[in-house]
Amino acid sequence: MQNTLPKRQIMHAVVDGARSWTTLEPLTAPAMEHERQFTTMEHSVLTDANDLTLLQAAALLSGASAWDSRAIPSANVPSFVMSDGPHGVRRQLGDADHLGIAEAEKATCFPTASALAATWNPDLAREMGQALGLEARGLGVDVLLGPGLNIKRSPLCGRNFEYLSEDPILAGRMAAGLVDGIQSTGTAACPKHFAVNSQELRRMASDSIVDERTMREIYLTGFEIVCRVAKPRAIMSSYNLVNGVYAHENKHLLTDILRTEWGFSGMVISDWGGSNSAVEAARAGGSLEMPAPGLAGARRIVAAVEDGKLDAADVYARAQEVLNVAAARAVLPAPTPYDPDSHHTLATRIASEAITLLRNEDEFLPLSAGTSVALIGDLAATPRFQGSGSSQVNPTRVEAPHELLAAGGEAARGLVLAGYAVGYERHGGTSDALVAEAVDLAVRADVALVYVGLDELAESEGMDRPHMRLPEGQDRLVQAVVAANPRTVVVLTGGASVEMPWATSVPALVNGYLTGQGGAAAMLDVLTGAVNPSGRLAETYALSYEDHPTAAWYPATGPLSYYREGPFVGYRYFTSAGVDVAFPFGFGLSYSSFHYSDLSLTEEGASLTLTNTSSRDGAEVVQLYVSAPGGVFGPDRELKGFAKVEVGAGQSVSVTIPFDQYTFRHWESSRGAWETEGGTWTIHVGPHVADTPLSATLEVSGTTPEPIDPALGHYLSADVAGVTNGEFAVLLGRTIPTAHRADELSAADPLSEMTRAKTWLARVAGRRLWALKAKADAKGTPDLNSLFVLNMPFRAIAKMSNGAASPEMVDAILDAVNGRPLRGLTRAALGFISNARANKVTARELDQTR
Repeated sequence: MQNTLPKRQIMHAVVDGARSWTTLEPLTAPAMEHERQFTTMEHSVLTDANDLTLLQAAALLSGASAWDSRAIPSANVPSFVMSDGPHGVRRQLGDADHLGIAEAEKATCFPTASALAATWNPDLAREMGQALGLEARGLGVDVLLGPGLNIKRSPLCGRNFEYLSEDPILAGRMAAGLVDGIQSTGTAACPKHFAVNSQELRRMASDSIVDERTMREIYLTGFEIVCRVAKPRAIMSSYNLVNGVYAHENKHLLTDILRTEWGFSGMVISDWGGSNSAVEAARAGGSLEMPAPGLAGARRIVAAVEDGKLDAADVYARAQEVLNVAAARAVLPAPTPYDPDSHHTLATRIASEAITLLRNEDEFLPLSAGTSVALIGDLAATPRFQGSGSSQVNPTRVEAPHELLAAGGEAARGLVLAGYAVGYERHGGTSDALVAEAVDLAVRADVALVYVGLDELAESEGMDRPHMRLPEGQDRLVQAVVAANPRTVVVLTGGASVEMPWATSVPALVNGYLTGQGGAAAMLDVLTGAVNPSGRLAETYALSYEDHPTAAWYPATGPLSYYREGPFVGYRYFTSAGVDVAFPFGFGLSYSSFHYSDLSLTEEGASLTLTNTSSRDGAEVVQLYVSAPGGVFGPDRELKGFAKVEVGAGQSVSVTIPFDQYTFRHWESSRGAWETEGGTWTIHVGPHVADTPLSATLEVSGTTPEPIDPALGHYLSADVAGVTNGEFAVLLGRTIPTAHRADELSAADPLSEMTRAKTWLARVAGRRLWALKAKADAKGTPDLNSLFVLNMPFRAIAKMSNGAASPEMVDAILDAVNGRPLRGLTRAALGFISNARANKVTARELDQTR
């Protein structure tokens, strides 16, 4: 398929302040095809699901292809297009897949969520969302699958770069800005992954065992904020089970909480291959199975209704949720024009606001014009600006630090390149020769500029990091360079926290995250002072991985993932347990200095005066934390509000942070309700969680909580490492579930378990999958297919085969794997024929009008 169709063009215009200009750009092939599809339907699209037959309604609950919902032309129901898009639209060309393997249309690669969250600026997130929505419309995408706002429970999660924060208030408000911006363009947003999704290992075959309070306060609050504030038109359920029930068929999550409590009325989409039972999903509140499970699920839904096992009203309610998206897309006006160059400029601006200055001893930065720099590090020549997996974007352009510095002049921001040295092997390891080359270059320059960070194998969908260290050799390189030239700046690349044993020895340390296609220029702007850094950490940077509360049990290697740490996640643990960290949550330096004063409290919120005590304009993130009266066990302090404030040099501004429904609440498990603990609350305000120079108390009316159960033991002192099974059971409020390894594999077991299958051919296939992964790892590029298949349970075969396989065939395949190959393969072959015939009959029935 061609990238563009040159004979069909549309006018793109962009307005920037008082200036405006236009450019001619070709309408992309996917967008043209999508436009053609709706031409014949847009004035007669069905809007009421009750006008469908039961089979048609059931068929709407499953996708037709990797990215398309099911169209039913006979009922005037069009399809709509979904695409990944947490930080850029990934509209694929030709044969589509959900892993980011196939080539995609060019689109702006914005900073990943880990970087965006560091801006602490929901208004900026809204701007990014608008740009994403406009590009989605232009590429024929109706539902953008993002943002991701799962809590960063552990720094080792391979997908942390796609997630915003370890804190639900920050994650929720940043995600709400993104969603609001996306949907302002007519594109539907789809926050993900709902819910309690924290690891990639066994991600489709893992059961998150978590107590209700922790789930509500930590893992659901961000989603709640998004649903209440931005009202997304879709939401994506997660792969995992939550307390024994698959997320896509979890009535407690999808109906009791999401729809009834939060008022969500949109469509719940399964993660790709994440649906288990079409019948149970329809009953629980799951609207759409993706990507393309075929029509077997529709037949099962109809049979369940006819047998009295499923209420037809549930089926039509789910169908209406899908139909609403299709109908809304059909009446949208033509896409609003945009200019790719302006979106690149926006991506660069977001990156510059995300970049976080972690060390700046004796005001070493910014660097002055004319400074000669020794550029060191493979990441400086070939930058990592995004993660691997389904979010991977084909950028419109990419800049590299080496390229910009080598160009000199304005591109180099006045810096002079003394030379470049690679320093280390990209995927781990260095040599005496590489280190010597870097050291020799460093001593010949005014400043050594060393780029280090995580490589492609460290951060990818489908895998978790084995440790929190940088790739082998990078620590050695930094230590050698700073010893040779103490005037060293280290630039850190990555979407998650890392150990930095050399951090206190370098005069300047700048966190560049994964800042998208404009990140190289943004970093030079910060280093030279063209931009005053205002990024703040959205997660704690621990001294070592062993200091983390989940270190002893993450990731779960078996089917059950125990959330033993309870509410003590991220800074909630470190501050409560008194554990020293490298850089605390909310931390970040500026080229300006600020003074906090005059804190006053009312029932509505906190007010204070912020003064810029420097000679340079700057921006500060004012953070508000609360400490409860003490009648409920929990973290020492929790973020409940923030404001990013620009203050002119020598100026003072008044800052008000309002209280809201999230400020003082806790989940009272004994009564199954949100309550406010009455008593004396302490309000802390400052630049980060470990530095709150202002504090005051406030009397808050509320309820008297149930007495703290002393049986919680170690939880009462945040000593999560000492928590016993009995204490965890008290927190759960029930017996701890256990898993028993069966002799035979089941539909819920991942394909990686085939190495222990009874049939030798299945064991060979399992070993082959692991070998393919190892081969790809050796090349330094994640094999996304192998990663997905290894983690995929057998049940997903019926959900990922575009209708070629049915659930009955999965049972037959398991028969073959479990030591009955002849019977199983025979059943599978007969099932294939039977399923194909049934699909043809069902397709004909779908064409019949009601």
